[in-house]
Amino acid sequence: MIFKVLYQEHEEEAPVREETKTLYIEAESVREVRSKLADRNYNIEYVQELSEAHLAYEQQSDDFKVEKI
Repeated sequence: MIFKVLYQEHEEEAPVREETKTLYIEAESVREVRSKLADRNYNIEYVQELSEAHLAYEQQSDDFKVEKI
């Protein structure tokens, strides 16, 4: 499954919409996503599992790239 992760780069940062970054990661569950990103000290706002239709939409973006962790 592919998950979309919305996050701030630093753990101590308060979530601000304009500062929010996005990454895509392959994992089996939300728990696995959080585990894989634990060493990066991100302030993770939201982890969303992408449906096939949503994934197809996201893949149209030039910024779409699945992280290999």
